[in-house]
Amino acid sequence: MQTSTRKIDALLAIYAESHRNPVNEIIHCICIPAIIFAALGLWWTWHPLVALLAAVLALLYYCSLSLAFAAGMALMMGAMLLVLALLPSAWIWPLSIAVFVLAWIGQFIGHHIEGKKPSFFDDLRFLLIGPLFVLGIFYRRWQLRY
Repeated sequence: MQTSTRKIDALLAIYAESHRNPVNEIIHCICIPAIIFAALGLWWTWHPLVALLAAVLALLYYCSLSLAFAAGMALMMGAMLLVLALLPSAWIWPLSIAVFVLAWIGQFIGHHIEGKKPSFFDDLRFLLIGPLFVLGIFYRRWQLRY
């Protein structure tokens, strides 16, 4: 009897191929959430509803892959949106730009250490899979199923 691989498992396996170095994994665990926060912050500066819409659209995609991952991402993005709502509006643009640039520099340092290019160079979908890869690290550590 043949078992089928879920789409999320296949995507995470492909993503993991260029994320095996422990230092690169640590960098990703820091930088990917930072990039999400910064992106939400940049959208927030257009209008808070733009940031909320971006989060909802990402969550719809995550729901199509895994409800457990979608729930984790909803909690994370909800917390980030709450932080943005509490920050003084004058801080959001410069903070988001600085975090975005620094986090991407960190990502590329991680890939330099890894010796492999980022997965999204081959498929832009992996910009949305990266956060699930990081969440998967935490889910495994906390022994949660996804």
